[in-house]
Amino acid sequence: MTRSVQALAYARPSSLTSSQVGPSLGLETAGGLTPRGAEAHPRFFAGFLSDPRTAARGLLAVADVAAARYYQRALPASLDPVVTGNGDRLRFESFSGCCGVYARLDVLQEGLDGRETGHGTTNVDVNPPLREALSRITAHDPLHLRVGPQEMAVTTLEGGPVVEKKVPLPDRWLRGFAEAQVASAGFDLRAELTAAQAVAFLRSLPRSPTSGRAARGARWVVASGGSLRPTTRPVPGAVCLPGPERLVALQRVLRDATALRVYGPVADGVAAASAWEVVLPGMRLTLTLSPDSSRGFSGEGGVLEALATDDAAADAELVSVLLAWEPRIEPASLAEQSGLGVERVRAALTRLGTAGRVGYDLADAAYFHRELPYDADRAERHNPRLVAARRLAGEGAVSLDGARATVVSGDRRYQVRESDSDVSCTCQWWADYRGRRGPCKHALAVRMVRRGATVAGGVR
Repeated sequence: MTRSVQALAYARPSSLTSSQVGPSLGLETAGGLTPRGAEAHPRFFAGFLSDPRTAARGLLAVADVAAARYYQRALPASLDPVVTGNGDRLRFESFSGCCGVYARLDVLQEGLDGRETGHGTTNVDVNPPLREALSRITAHDPLHLRVGPQEMAVTTLEGGPVVEKKVPLPDRWLRGFAEAQVASAGFDLRAELTAAQAVAFLRSLPRSPTSGRAARGARWVVASGGSLRPTTRPVPGAVCLPGPERLVALQRVLRDATALRVYGPVADGVAAASAWEVVLPGMRLTLTLSPDSSRGFSGEGGVLEALATDDAAADAELVSVLLAWEPRIEPASLAEQSGLGVERVRAALTRLGTAGRVGYDLADAAYFHRELPYDADRAERHNPRLVAARRLAGEGAVSLDGARATVVSGDRRYQVRESDSDVSCTCQWWADYRGRRGPCKHALAVRMVRRGATVAGGVR
Protein backbone atom coordinates (compact mmCIF):
# COMPACT_ATOMS: atom_id res chain seq x y z
CA MET A 1 0.00 0.00 0.00
CA THR A 2 1.50 3.34 -1.02
CA ARG A 3 1.83 5.82 1.81
CA SER A 4 2.78 9.43 2.08
CA VAL A 5 3.22 11.51 5.20
CA GLN A 6 1.22 14.63 5.90
CA ALA A 7 2.63 17.02 8.51
CA LEU A 8 -0.11 18.69 10.54
CA ALA A 9 1.21 21.75 12.38
CA TYR A 10 -0.99 23.24 15.10
CA ALA A 11 -0.28 26.45 16.99
CA ARG A 12 -1.12 24.66 20.25
CA PRO A 13 -3.07 21.61 21.36
CA SER A 14 -6.87 21.78 21.23
CA SER A 15 -8.31 22.05 24.73
CA LEU A 16 -11.39 22.55 26.88
CA THR A 17 -10.80 25.41 29.31
CA SER A 18 -12.63 27.80 31.61
CA SER A 19 -13.16 31.37 30.49
CA GLN A 20 -15.16 34.48 31.38
CA VAL A 21 -18.08 33.16 29.31
CA GLY A 22 -17.90 29.67 30.85
CA PRO A 23 -16.40 26.47 29.42
CA SER A 24 -14.62 27.09 26.12
CA LEU A 25 -13.76 24.43 23.54
CA GLY A 26 -10.83 25.54 21.38
CA LEU A 27 -10.24 23.37 18.30
CA GLU A 28 -6.88 24.25 16.77
CA THR A 29 -6.52 24.07 13.00
CA ALA A 30 -3.65 23.01 10.75
CA GLY A 31 -2.92 24.32 7.28
CA GLY A 32 -5.91 24.50 4.97
CA LEU A 33 -7.57 26.25 2.06
CA THR A 34 -10.07 29.11 2.29
CA PRO A 35 -11.51 31.60 -0.21
CA ARG A 36 -8.43 33.73 0.55
CA GLY A 37 -6.09 30.90 -0.42
CA ALA A 38 -3.88 28.67 1.72
CA GLU A 39 -3.70 29.60 5.40
CA ALA A 40 -1.50 28.12 8.12
CA HIS A 41 -4.26 28.25 10.77
CA PRO A 42 -7.66 29.17 9.29
CA ARG A 43 -10.41 30.43 11.56
CA PHE A 44 -13.94 29.18 10.85
CA PHE A 45 -16.14 29.88 13.84
CA ALA A 46 -16.40 31.55 17.24
CA GLY A 47 -19.65 31.32 19.16
CA PHE A 48 -21.77 29.00 21.26
CA LEU A 49 -23.04 25.48 20.65
CA SER A 50 -26.79 25.11 21.07
CA ASP A 51 -26.38 21.60 22.51
CA PRO A 52 -22.86 21.21 23.95
CA ARG A 53 -23.21 17.66 25.28
CA THR A 54 -24.51 16.32 21.98
CA ALA A 55 -21.85 18.14 19.98
CA ALA A 56 -19.09 16.81 22.25
CA ARG A 57 -20.32 13.25 21.87
CA GLY A 58 -20.72 13.63 18.11
CA LEU A 59 -17.17 14.93 17.77
CA LEU A 60 -15.91 12.02 19.89
CA ALA A 61 -17.75 9.58 17.61
CA VAL A 62 -15.96 11.03 14.56
CA ALA A 63 -12.66 10.80 16.45
CA ASP A 64 -13.46 7.19 17.41
CA VAL A 65 -13.74 6.24 13.74
CA ALA A 66 -10.54 8.13 12.86
CA ALA A 67 -8.63 6.07 15.43
CA ALA A 68 -10.27 2.73 14.66
CA ARG A 69 -9.47 -0.27 12.51
CA TYR A 70 -12.45 -2.58 12.17
CA TYR A 71 -10.37 -5.05 10.18
CA GLN A 72 -6.87 -6.22 11.10
CA ARG A 73 -7.32 -4.51 14.45
CA ALA A 74 -3.74 -5.03 15.61
CA LEU A 75 -2.60 -2.21 13.36
CA PRO A 76 -3.12 1.26 14.93
CA ALA A 77 -4.69 4.14 13.06
CA SER A 78 -4.57 7.86 13.67
CA LEU A 79 -5.87 10.71 11.54
CA ASP A 80 -7.15 14.00 12.90
CA PRO A 81 -10.66 14.78 11.67
CA VAL A 82 -11.20 17.15 8.76
CA VAL A 83 -13.41 20.19 9.33
CA THR A 84 -15.10 22.16 6.55
CA GLY A 85 -16.87 25.47 6.99
CA ASN A 86 -19.70 25.75 4.46
CA GLY A 87 -21.03 29.15 5.48
CA ASP A 88 -24.09 27.79 7.29
CA ARG A 89 -22.64 24.72 9.01
CA LEU A 90 -19.51 22.92 10.17
CA ARG A 91 -18.75 19.41 8.90
CA PHE A 92 -16.37 17.13 10.79
CA GLU A 93 -15.23 14.09 8.78
CA SER A 94 -13.01 11.07 9.29
CA PHE A 95 -12.18 7.69 7.79
CA SER A 96 -11.28 4.55 9.68
CA GLY A 97 -7.75 3.20 9.36
CA CYS A 98 -9.06 0.15 7.49
CA CYS A 99 -10.87 2.43 4.99
CA GLY A 100 -14.18 0.68 5.60
CA VAL A 101 -16.10 3.31 7.63
CA TYR A 102 -16.66 6.98 6.76
CA ALA A 103 -17.97 9.25 9.52
CA ARG A 104 -19.33 12.79 9.34
CA LEU A 105 -20.85 15.10 11.95
CA ASP A 106 -22.79 18.01 10.45
CA VAL A 107 -23.33 20.81 12.96
CA LEU A 108 -26.10 22.77 11.27
CA GLN A 109 -26.97 26.44 11.54
CA GLU A 110 -29.53 25.77 14.29
CA GLY A 111 -26.80 24.01 16.29
CA LEU A 112 -24.51 27.06 16.18
CA ASP A 113 -25.09 30.33 18.00
CA GLY A 114 -22.55 32.83 16.78
CA ARG A 115 -21.46 34.88 13.86
CA GLU A 116 -21.53 33.44 10.36
CA THR A 117 -19.50 30.30 9.82
CA GLY A 118 -16.43 30.72 7.65
CA HIS A 119 -15.53 28.86 4.47
CA GLY A 120 -12.68 26.42 3.94
CA THR A 121 -11.24 23.06 4.95
CA THR A 122 -8.52 22.00 7.38
CA ASN A 123 -7.66 19.36 9.97
CA VAL A 124 -8.46 19.87 13.65
CA ASP A 125 -6.42 18.55 16.55
CA VAL A 126 -8.31 16.01 18.68
CA ASN A 127 -5.75 14.84 21.22
CA PRO A 128 -6.16 12.34 24.10
CA PRO A 129 -6.52 14.99 26.88
CA LEU A 130 -9.20 16.75 24.82
CA ARG A 131 -11.06 13.47 24.28
CA GLU A 132 -11.08 12.87 28.02
CA ALA A 133 -12.34 16.40 28.69
CA LEU A 134 -15.08 16.10 26.07
CA SER A 135 -16.27 12.81 27.56
CA ARG A 136 -16.89 14.59 30.87
CA ILE A 137 -19.36 17.10 29.40
CA THR A 138 -22.70 15.92 30.78
CA ALA A 139 -24.78 19.09 31.13
CA HIS A 140 -26.33 21.52 28.68
CA ASP A 141 -24.51 24.51 30.17
CA PRO A 142 -23.38 27.07 27.56
CA LEU A 143 -20.21 25.99 25.79
CA HIS A 144 -18.21 28.40 23.69
CA LEU A 145 -16.71 26.88 20.53
CA ARG A 146 -13.72 28.27 18.68
CA VAL A 147 -12.58 26.58 15.46
CA GLY A 148 -9.24 28.17 14.67
CA PRO A 149 -6.97 30.53 16.62
CA GLN A 150 -8.21 33.27 18.88
CA GLU A 151 -8.71 36.50 16.97
CA MET A 152 -5.94 38.33 18.81
CA ALA A 153 -3.55 35.44 18.26
CA VAL A 154 -4.01 35.22 14.50
CA THR A 155 -1.33 37.80 13.78
CA THR A 156 1.17 36.40 16.30
CA LEU A 157 1.32 32.75 15.21
CA GLU A 158 4.05 33.09 12.60
CA GLY A 159 7.36 31.94 14.00
CA GLY A 160 5.82 30.78 17.27
CA PRO A 161 5.98 27.27 18.73
CA VAL A 162 3.85 24.64 17.01
CA VAL A 163 2.54 21.18 17.81
CA GLU A 164 3.41 18.96 14.87
CA LYS A 165 1.92 15.59 14.03
CA LYS A 166 3.21 13.49 11.18
CA VAL A 167 0.38 11.33 9.91
CA PRO A 168 0.95 8.46 7.45
CA LEU A 169 -1.71 8.68 4.75
CA PRO A 170 -2.28 5.51 2.70
CA ASP A 171 -3.45 6.31 -0.81
CA ARG A 172 -6.39 3.98 -0.28
CA TRP A 173 -7.79 6.49 2.26
CA LEU A 174 -7.85 9.13 -0.45
CA ARG A 175 -9.61 6.73 -2.82
CA GLY A 176 -11.99 5.85 0.01
CA PHE A 177 -13.24 9.44 0.34
CA ALA A 178 -14.03 9.44 -3.38
CA GLU A 179 -15.65 5.98 -3.45
CA ALA A 180 -17.83 6.70 -0.40
CA GLN A 181 -19.14 9.83 -2.13
CA VAL A 182 -19.92 7.91 -5.33
CA ALA A 183 -21.68 5.12 -3.41
CA SER A 184 -23.73 7.55 -1.31
CA ALA A 185 -24.98 9.41 -4.39
CA GLY A 186 -26.75 6.18 -5.41
CA PHE A 187 -28.51 5.62 -2.06
CA ASP A 188 -32.17 6.21 -1.22
CA LEU A 189 -33.86 6.49 2.16
CA ARG A 190 -34.96 2.94 3.12
CA ALA A 191 -36.17 3.36 6.70
CA GLU A 192 -36.67 5.99 9.40
CA LEU A 193 -36.98 5.05 13.06
CA THR A 194 -38.09 7.12 16.03
CA ALA A 195 -35.65 7.83 18.86
CA ALA A 196 -36.91 4.92 20.99
CA GLN A 197 -36.86 2.51 18.04
CA ALA A 198 -33.37 3.66 17.05
CA VAL A 199 -32.02 3.16 20.57
CA ALA A 200 -33.54 -0.32 20.84
CA PHE A 201 -32.17 -1.41 17.46
CA LEU A 202 -28.65 0.01 17.80
CA ARG A 203 -28.23 -1.33 21.33
CA SER A 204 -29.17 -4.81 20.08
CA LEU A 205 -26.18 -4.87 17.71
CA PRO A 206 -22.90 -6.56 18.68
CA ARG A 207 -20.05 -4.33 19.81
CA SER A 208 -17.36 -6.70 18.54
CA PRO A 209 -17.06 -9.00 15.52
CA THR A 210 -18.90 -12.30 15.75
CA SER A 211 -18.06 -15.52 14.00
CA GLY A 212 -19.82 -18.59 12.72
CA ARG A 213 -23.16 -19.10 11.00
CA ALA A 214 -24.94 -16.22 12.79
CA ALA A 215 -22.38 -13.73 11.58
CA ARG A 216 -22.78 -14.93 8.00
CA GLY A 217 -26.58 -14.98 8.11
CA ALA A 218 -27.63 -11.61 9.59
CA ARG A 219 -26.39 -9.53 6.70
CA TRP A 220 -29.56 -7.60 5.89
CA VAL A 221 -32.25 -5.65 7.73
CA VAL A 222 -35.69 -4.60 6.58
CA ALA A 223 -38.22 -2.12 7.97
CA SER A 224 -40.95 -3.95 9.86
CA GLY A 225 -43.47 -2.74 12.42
CA GLY A 226 -41.71 0.57 13.01
CA SER A 227 -38.33 -1.03 13.55
CA LEU A 228 -35.72 -3.03 11.67
CA ARG A 229 -35.57 -6.80 11.70
CA PRO A 230 -32.73 -8.97 10.42
CA THR A 231 -33.30 -11.09 7.34
CA THR A 232 -31.06 -13.67 5.73
CA ARG A 233 -31.90 -12.56 2.20
CA PRO A 234 -32.24 -9.19 0.46
CA VAL A 235 -36.02 -8.88 0.18
CA PRO A 236 -37.44 -5.72 -1.47
CA GLY A 237 -36.58 -2.66 0.62
CA ALA A 238 -33.84 -4.45 2.56
CA VAL A 239 -30.60 -2.71 3.49
CA CYS A 240 -27.25 -4.46 3.80
CA LEU A 241 -25.72 -4.27 7.28
CA PRO A 242 -22.18 -5.53 6.79
CA GLY A 243 -20.21 -5.78 10.02
CA PRO A 244 -22.87 -4.39 12.40
CA GLU A 245 -20.21 -3.90 15.09
CA ARG A 246 -18.88 -1.05 12.94
CA LEU A 247 -21.85 1.07 14.05
CA VAL A 248 -20.56 1.11 17.63
CA ALA A 249 -19.51 4.78 17.35
CA LEU A 250 -23.21 5.73 17.14
CA GLN A 251 -23.64 4.55 20.74
CA ARG A 252 -22.01 7.82 21.82
CA VAL A 253 -25.03 9.89 20.77
CA LEU A 254 -28.01 7.58 21.39
CA ARG A 255 -29.06 9.49 24.50
CA ASP A 256 -29.70 12.58 22.37
CA ALA A 257 -30.99 10.94 19.18
CA THR A 258 -34.33 12.07 17.76
CA ALA A 259 -34.40 9.65 14.80
CA LEU A 260 -32.37 7.14 12.79
CA ARG A 261 -32.41 7.20 8.99
CA VAL A 262 -31.09 4.28 6.98
CA TYR A 263 -29.94 4.66 3.38
CA GLY A 264 -28.87 2.14 0.78
CA PRO A 265 -29.10 1.13 -2.88
CA VAL A 266 -31.75 -1.12 -4.38
CA ALA A 267 -31.15 -4.63 -3.02
CA ASP A 268 -29.93 -6.89 -5.82
CA GLY A 269 -28.81 -9.95 -3.88
CA VAL A 270 -25.19 -8.98 -3.21
CA ALA A 271 -23.49 -7.18 -0.33
CA ALA A 272 -23.64 -3.40 -0.66
CA ALA A 273 -22.59 -0.27 1.19
CA SER A 274 -25.12 1.48 3.44
CA ALA A 275 -25.37 4.68 5.49
CA TRP A 276 -26.75 5.16 9.01
CA GLU A 277 -27.69 8.70 10.01
CA VAL A 278 -28.57 9.65 13.58
CA VAL A 279 -30.59 12.86 13.72
CA LEU A 280 -29.62 15.04 16.70
CA PRO A 281 -30.73 18.49 17.92
CA GLY A 282 -29.19 20.85 15.34
CA MET A 283 -26.84 18.13 14.08
CA ARG A 284 -26.55 14.89 12.12
CA LEU A 285 -24.06 12.06 12.63
CA THR A 286 -23.65 9.67 9.70
CA LEU A 287 -21.63 6.47 9.37
CA THR A 288 -21.25 4.94 5.91
CA LEU A 289 -20.17 1.29 5.84
CA SER A 290 -18.32 -0.49 3.04
CA PRO A 291 -19.92 -3.69 1.67
CA ASP A 292 -17.81 -5.91 3.92
CA SER A 293 -15.74 -5.44 7.08
CA SER A 294 -12.69 -6.80 5.30
CA ARG A 295 -13.25 -4.64 2.24
CA GLY A 296 -12.40 -0.96 2.25
CA PHE A 297 -14.09 1.61 0.03
CA SER A 298 -10.86 2.16 -1.89
CA GLY A 299 -11.32 -0.92 -4.09
CA GLU A 300 -14.95 -0.40 -5.09
CA GLY A 301 -14.14 1.10 -8.51
CA GLY A 302 -17.01 3.57 -8.70
CA VAL A 303 -14.73 6.39 -9.85
CA LEU A 304 -12.86 4.52 -12.58
CA GLU A 305 -15.15 5.48 -15.47
CA ALA A 306 -14.78 9.18 -14.66
CA LEU A 307 -11.01 8.91 -14.32
CA ALA A 308 -10.65 7.02 -17.60
CA THR A 309 -11.81 9.87 -19.84
CA ASP A 310 -9.92 12.97 -20.90
CA ASP A 311 -13.18 14.94 -20.99
CA ALA A 312 -13.67 14.46 -17.26
CA ALA A 313 -10.25 15.96 -16.50
CA ALA A 314 -10.96 19.12 -18.53
CA ASP A 315 -14.54 19.30 -17.26
CA ALA A 316 -13.38 18.97 -13.65
CA GLU A 317 -10.96 21.85 -14.08
CA LEU A 318 -13.79 24.02 -15.42
CA VAL A 319 -16.30 23.00 -12.74
CA SER A 320 -13.75 23.45 -9.94
CA VAL A 321 -13.53 27.22 -10.50
CA LEU A 322 -17.29 27.48 -9.94
CA LEU A 323 -17.17 25.88 -6.48
CA ALA A 324 -17.19 28.15 -3.43
CA TRP A 325 -17.58 25.88 -0.38
CA GLU A 326 -21.32 25.68 -0.98
CA PRO A 327 -23.25 23.44 1.45
CA ARG A 328 -25.32 22.24 -1.53
CA ILE A 329 -23.94 21.77 -5.03
CA GLU A 330 -26.61 21.44 -7.69
CA PRO A 331 -25.38 19.69 -10.88
CA ALA A 332 -28.13 21.37 -12.93
CA SER A 333 -26.96 24.80 -11.81
CA LEU A 334 -23.33 23.93 -12.55
CA ALA A 335 -24.36 22.64 -15.97
CA GLU A 336 -25.98 25.98 -16.75
CA GLN A 337 -22.97 27.97 -15.53
CA SER A 338 -20.38 25.80 -17.26
CA GLY A 339 -22.22 25.02 -20.50
CA LEU A 340 -21.73 21.29 -19.90
CA GLY A 341 -24.42 18.64 -19.77
CA VAL A 342 -25.61 17.42 -16.38
CA GLU A 343 -24.04 13.98 -16.86
CA ARG A 344 -20.67 15.53 -17.72
CA VAL A 345 -20.95 17.70 -14.61
CA ARG A 346 -21.63 14.60 -12.49
CA ALA A 347 -18.57 12.89 -13.99
CA ALA A 348 -16.53 16.02 -13.26
CA LEU A 349 -17.76 16.00 -9.64
CA THR A 350 -16.76 12.35 -9.35
CA ARG A 351 -13.28 13.22 -10.57
CA LEU A 352 -13.09 16.15 -8.15
CA GLY A 353 -14.08 13.69 -5.44
CA THR A 354 -10.88 11.73 -6.10
CA ALA A 355 -8.99 14.83 -4.98
CA GLY A 356 -11.24 15.17 -1.92
CA ARG A 357 -12.86 18.31 -3.29
CA VAL A 358 -16.51 17.24 -3.03
CA GLY A 359 -18.54 15.06 -0.71
CA TYR A 360 -22.17 13.93 -0.70
CA ASP A 361 -24.81 14.74 1.92
CA LEU A 362 -27.59 12.14 2.00
CA ALA A 363 -29.99 14.25 4.07
CA ASP A 364 -29.79 17.06 1.50
CA ALA A 365 -29.41 14.66 -1.46
CA ALA A 366 -26.71 17.01 -2.72
CA TYR A 367 -22.96 17.33 -3.13
CA PHE A 368 -20.97 19.77 -0.99
CA HIS A 369 -17.61 21.46 -1.49
CA ARG A 370 -14.48 20.84 0.56
CA GLU A 371 -10.74 20.94 -0.15
CA LEU A 372 -8.49 18.12 1.05
CA PRO A 373 -4.71 18.25 0.47
CA TYR A 374 -4.76 15.73 -2.37
CA ASP A 375 -4.75 15.81 -6.15
CA ALA A 376 -6.62 13.68 -8.67
CA ASP A 377 -3.41 12.76 -10.49
CA ARG A 378 -2.15 11.06 -7.35
CA ALA A 379 -5.34 8.99 -7.17
CA GLU A 380 -4.83 7.97 -10.80
CA ARG A 381 -1.17 7.06 -10.37
CA HIS A 382 -1.90 4.71 -7.50
CA ASN A 383 -5.09 3.07 -8.78
CA PRO A 384 -3.91 -0.38 -9.97
CA ARG A 385 -6.78 -1.04 -12.40
CA LEU A 386 -6.54 2.39 -13.98
CA VAL A 387 -2.77 2.18 -14.34
CA ALA A 388 -3.03 -1.29 -15.89
CA ALA A 389 -5.78 -0.19 -18.28
CA ARG A 390 -3.77 2.80 -19.51
CA ARG A 391 -0.81 0.51 -20.09
CA LEU A 392 -2.89 -1.96 -22.11
CA ALA A 393 -4.40 0.85 -24.21
CA GLY A 394 -1.01 2.48 -24.75
CA GLU A 395 0.68 -0.76 -25.78
CA GLY A 396 -1.89 -1.47 -28.49
CA ALA A 397 -3.25 -4.52 -26.68
CA VAL A 398 -6.85 -3.66 -27.64
CA SER A 399 -8.39 -4.76 -30.95
CA LEU A 400 -11.90 -3.47 -31.72
CA ASP A 401 -14.49 -5.38 -33.70
CA GLY A 402 -17.87 -3.65 -33.55
CA ALA A 403 -19.43 -4.16 -30.12
CA ARG A 404 -16.73 -6.69 -29.29
CA ALA A 405 -13.08 -6.23 -28.46
CA THR A 406 -10.09 -8.44 -27.77
CA VAL A 407 -7.53 -7.50 -25.14
CA VAL A 408 -4.16 -9.24 -24.99
CA SER A 409 -2.74 -9.26 -21.46
CA GLY A 410 0.37 -11.33 -20.90
CA ASP A 411 -0.12 -14.68 -22.61
CA ARG A 412 -3.93 -14.51 -22.45
CA ARG A 413 -6.62 -13.01 -24.63
CA TYR A 414 -9.82 -11.62 -23.14
CA GLN A 415 -13.09 -10.89 -24.92
CA VAL A 416 -14.93 -7.71 -23.96
CA ARG A 417 -18.50 -7.11 -25.10
CA GLU A 418 -20.14 -3.68 -24.79
CA SER A 419 -23.69 -2.41 -25.04
CA ASP A 420 -25.30 0.95 -24.35
CA SER A 421 -25.78 0.15 -20.66
CA ASP A 422 -23.50 -2.76 -19.87
CA VAL A 423 -20.10 -4.31 -20.46
CA SER A 424 -18.80 -7.83 -19.84
CA CYS A 425 -15.43 -9.55 -19.96
CA THR A 426 -14.15 -13.13 -19.90
CA CYS A 427 -11.61 -12.38 -17.13
CA GLN A 428 -11.77 -13.70 -13.56
CA TRP A 429 -12.48 -10.23 -12.10
CA TRP A 430 -15.66 -9.97 -14.11
CA ALA A 431 -16.66 -13.53 -13.20
CA ASP A 432 -16.23 -12.70 -9.51
CA TYR A 433 -17.91 -9.28 -9.37
CA ARG A 434 -19.84 -8.71 -12.63
CA GLY A 435 -19.35 -4.96 -12.52
CA ARG A 436 -20.37 -4.54 -8.88
CA ARG A 437 -16.89 -3.21 -8.03
CA GLY A 438 -16.43 -1.17 -11.19
CA PRO A 439 -15.07 -2.29 -14.56
CA CYS A 440 -12.10 -4.62 -14.92
CA LYS A 441 -8.85 -3.33 -16.42
CA HIS A 442 -9.67 -4.91 -19.80
CA ALA A 443 -13.07 -3.18 -20.07
CA LEU A 444 -11.49 0.10 -19.00
CA ALA A 445 -8.80 -0.23 -21.66
CA VAL A 446 -11.43 -0.89 -24.34
CA ARG A 447 -13.42 2.18 -23.33
CA MET A 448 -10.29 4.31 -23.36
CA VAL A 449 -9.50 3.23 -26.91
CA ARG A 450 -13.08 3.77 -28.08
CA ARG A 451 -13.13 7.27 -26.60
CA GLY A 452 -9.70 8.15 -27.93
CA ALA A 453 -8.33 8.78 -24.44
CA THR A 454 -4.78 10.06 -24.21
CA VAL A 455 -2.55 7.10 -23.42
CA ALA A 456 0.76 8.25 -24.84
CA GLY A 457 3.58 6.43 -23.12
CA GLY A 458 1.24 3.83 -21.69
CA VAL A 459 0.60 5.57 -18.35
CA ARG A 460 -0.06 9.24 -17.78
